[in-house]
Amino acid sequence: MKIIAAYLLACLGGNTSPTADYLKDVLASVGAEADDERIELLLSQVQGKDITELIAAGREKLASVPSGGGAVAVAAPAAGGGGGAAPAAAETKKEEKVEEKEESDDELGFGLFDD
Repeated sequence: MKIIAAYLLACLGGNTSPTADYLKDVLASVGAEADDERIELLLSQVQGKDITELIAAGREKLASVPSGGGAVAVAAPAAGGGGGAAPAAAETKKEEKVEEKEESDDELGFGLFDD
């Protein structure tokens, strides 16, 4: 990622076709080590391509990647009468209250604003 970032910074700075040495200098300026093989691989893959087209293609690929954070699906039990859903709702509320209780810094023996 640091090599891609260096390439993007070079392009943002006006250098539309940075060389391997230029990317090494960018990386060295922030104390990062440069891997010659990876730099050459990146430059061979982006050679002759417009940066805006590369970014657009990357966005399309990222749009198809699942982003996690899947919601938990809670199935409601089939109620045979009129009051079957009420106890389930009460249990859910009780569980939420238990999760909300956390230890504060004062309970641990130190506070944020202690002198």
